[in-house]
Amino acid sequence: MREWVFKMRGGIWTLLFLAILLMVRESSWGVIAVSVVIVALGQLWRCWSAGIIGLYRGENVKALKLAVSGPYAIMRNPLYFGNFVIGLGWSLIAGKWAVIIFAVSFYVLYVIVIIPHEEEFLRAKFGHEYEEYCKNVKMFRPVKINIEAIKAPVDWNVIRKSEIHTIISTIIGTVIIIGVSLCYT
Repeated sequence: MREWVFKMRGGIWTLLFLAILLMVRESSWGVIAVSVVIVALGQLWRCWSAGIIGLYRGENVKALKLAVSGPYAIMRNPLYFGNFVIGLGWSLIAGKWAVIIFAVSFYVLYVIVIIPHEEEFLRAKFGHEYEEYCKNVKMFRPVKINIEAIKAPVDWNVIRKSEIHTIISTIIGTVIIIGVSLCYT
């Protein structure tokens, strides 16, 4: 089941977006402004993460190397953390029930299903190196920041080729949610 959910994570993310969209109600300009900043921060975090990891798109778990620098020196799952921040920003516009439903859904899908599937692969491929990494870096909770580890070079080609789809989707999704919210005013 975990492998199937991993393969379908893009479609599942779309379903989460639609669930949030169905709950959108009127929102103040202040909430919208804060939400847009939160969404933008989530997308910037994703870009940084994508530019460090290199290879990440696809239906199967894969890794050429164990990413331990940049945002991966702070937490083990920065791409998914970026997703959470983006979804949180969207759901804030939709209201408290959207926030609750999104947070619970995200936890079940990512923390219980998708991340353990990826970790199983990484343990098998990188063994002791991955185990040591897990001891020192938590799933989502930031750890003591090692400035040297964060200074890793970003591969802008990966961001341009792979993350551009997410950037466009995030912008379109944000505009749609704001537009629906404004229709209630």
